[in-house]
Amino acid sequence: MSKTHRTAKIERDTSETRISIDLNLDGKSINNSLQTGFGFADHMLDLMAHWGDIELQVSCDGDIYIDAHHSLEDTAICLGQAFSRALGDRSGIARVGWAKVPMDEAMAEAVVDFSGRPYLVYQGHELLSEIIAGEEKDLWREFFKSFAFSAKMNMHIIFHYGSNSHHLLESSFKALGLAVRQAKSLTRSGVLSTKGILD
Repeated sequence: MSKTHRTAKIERDTSETRISIDLNLDGKSINNSLQTGFGFADHMLDLMAHWGDIELQVSCDGDIYIDAHHSLEDTAICLGQAFSRALGDRSGIARVGWAKVPMDEAMAEAVVDFSGRPYLVYQGHELLSEIIAGEEKDLWREFFKSFAFSAKMNMHIIFHYGSNSHHLLESSFKALGLAVRQAKSLTRSGVLSTKGILD
């Protein structure tokens, strides 16, 4: 990883999914290609990458005939691994980012810290419908959790209000993209930690 070429390629092959991810933290989001097998997830990932100023290619061949759980969870694992690898020792980054984004009647917030200490806080999910785009709403909590832990990132996702689940999730992914864009930005020299390292 260099400060001008922060990229990573991750591949995962299991009995449930076959995944390939290419990530460029400093690329052009117009080159994104998202194919998870679950169209709604592709839409959410595209929003995050576009708002995060990230170039992202995702290919997942999963057991979607069961449901989208394995595909989306494993994609999140690989995505987090790609972020962790592309960030390297995390030297020079702002480290923390946050954003609130409205989507019509809905408002969601995302706060992230590339601290090396994974954690997920997920609040307001009771606003989401039990079924979203044909899948259980818990799928999204598992996505955020797997992403945060694999990226070694502290992530807080908060749904403040709203009545449409599509709008709520869309605002959360846009907010996550903006938060990541801020946190990954190169704004300093050295690691932003009084310890001198992030772990």
